Amino acid sequence: MSRFWIALPAALLALPLLAQDSPDARGLNHFYSLEYDQALAEFEKAEQQNPQAIGPHNHVAQTLLYREMYRNGALETELVSGNNPFLRRAKMNPSPAIEKRFSDEIQRALDLANARLARNPNDTGALYGRGAAYALRANYEFLVRKAWRDALHDATSARKDHNRITELEPSNYDARFIQGLHDYVVGSLPWHWRLLGFLVGFHGDKDRGIHTVEEVARKGSNNKVDAEMLLCALYRREEKPKQAIPLLEDLLRRFPHNNLLLFEEAQMYSSLGNKDKAIGAIERIAAMKQGGLPGFADVPWEKIYFQLGNIEFWYNDLDRAIENLRKVTASRNEVDLNTGVLAWMRLGQIYDMKNRRAEALDAYKHAIAFAPEADAARESRGYMSSPYRREKQS
Repeated sequence: MSRFWIALPAALLALPLLAQDSPDARGLNHFYSLEYDQALAEFEKAEQQNPQAIGPHNHVAQTLLYREMYRNGALETELVSGNNPFLRRAKMNPSPAIEKRFSDEIQRALDLANARLARNPNDTGALYGRGAAYALRANYEFLVRKAWRDALHDATSARKDHNRITELEPSNYDARFIQGLHDYVVGSLPWHWRLLGFLVGFHGDKDRGIHTVEEVARKGSNNKVDAEMLLCALYRREEKPKQAIPLLEDLLRRFPHNNLLLFEEAQMYSSLGNKDKAIGAIERIAAMKQGGLPGFADVPWEKIYFQLGNIEFWYNDLDRAIENLRKVTASRNEVDLNTGVLAWMRLGQIYDMKNRRAEALDAYKHAIAFAPEADAARESRGYMSSPYRREKQS
């Protein structure tokens, strides 16, 4: 039942304090509002204004990655469900041009950071930028290349750089963001992954990781927003949606054009057992789309119908769920893989619950054909031989 709009593992933005009207600051506002093209334009200006700065290259790389994720529906799918969620994310396929540019930006950030560290090994700004570059590359290796070992290796390198910062600057709470994330991710891995040589000394601890990210959300500067967003995902995964609601409300006040925050709020209320507020959040999205408001005008109706149908599914309003999910599967518009495959699987599950087995099997076949490598497709294969039963779900 859980859905997430933030990718894990993630390494977000690391810069010195920004002037309010600088290209970087404007870029950040666009980034958190899902306005990735505008964010990219601002970060490119920052690169041009200061070619030797590390941060803008990390910003450009991250914006390229998150724009691809948003286009693929990967910022809002069930990223962290299942037994080994960090090893099961479906692969993305960005264009060769995007892959090259991402790689070039990360390498430029690493080169600039290494040059500064060669002159001063205790340059915390360079350590910060290099750690962020490693973590962004880890994110890319995990989501795009499916190179889990490489991703974990780079994430550990990022952790080491940011550990060094906190040794030099104990009051630097921003540097603790990656530390907390790394603790949580490593603590969530199967035991045999923790035996890798480069993880010596890092055992991972989910509770400690969450506590650290909470600390960054309270006391951090540049990573405060990132910490709040990550906490929403972690609270969701740890089945603590009540703790996420205040964070989401704060983020929505700050970034009212970010439609994914409102979608996530609906799911949080659904998990809390408040169907009316969950449906109400989706209806707000629909009303803002109809009104053509920024951030909502381009939200596909299929996403809205899917969310309504998904909530109705969990609350056993099965006839209405079928109606809404059928609007998704029957659409002539291009539906992203995550929305499409989940809509077909949900239909199959509903038909099984209504003892309409032939229709359920047909829906599962469509789910498998729609996105064969998706988790929902693999789950649908299981229902082909064993009908879905609600009591089997957590």
